[in-house]
Amino acid sequence: MNGSDATAFNLTQHTPKSIIKIAILGAESTGKTSLCRDLAVHFNSPWVPEYMRTYLQAKWDSEQKICTWDDLLPIAQGQIDLENELAQQVEQTTGYLFCDTSLFELMVYANWYYGDCPDAITQAALAHNYDLILLTKADIPWVADDLRDSPHEREEISARFADELVHHDKIFRQIGGNRNERVQQVVDWLNKIQS
Repeated sequence: MNGSDATAFNLTQHTPKSIIKIAILGAESTGKTSLCRDLAVHFNSPWVPEYMRTYLQAKWDSEQKICTWDDLLPIAQGQIDLENELAQQVEQTTGYLFCDTSLFELMVYANWYYGDCPDAITQAALAHNYDLILLTKADIPWVADDLRDSPHEREEISARFADELVHHDKIFRQIGGNRNERVQQVVDWLNKIQS
């Protein structure tokens, strides 16, 4: 399955050194997007939306079809293009960039659903760097939508994320609580990073 042609894709991360970049990972419906939005408001900073949701919602709306193996590389390209574009904008503003997912999350989900991941995504996911990686806890209610399909597997998927982060020597922090508590935790962690 790993024979996908990756020659048309460039998944290189381009981040100015002055930027503090935060990746928020986790199982579906664990508050990743809400946390990104809340942090963006708190710091008056841009945030990178999850391209996979936009891509797959459009696919669902037009074709009533779900994600397939052939969607993975275009999703990865869309995600890193957004991240790189916003990183250039952040250099002129606050210095923070909050990323609602990363290619590491796409890699974990590809292996979860397909038992494999395109080599280009794996290589990029492991090469990309973030100043802070957050793993959201499944401690908030699950909310259904067109794309979510695993209401009873959030704990198992969260454990897989933690295992993969540890396995690949990616330092991360787990984050839970209500929206205000989550923002305050991140503020405290970022203050420590900068002190």
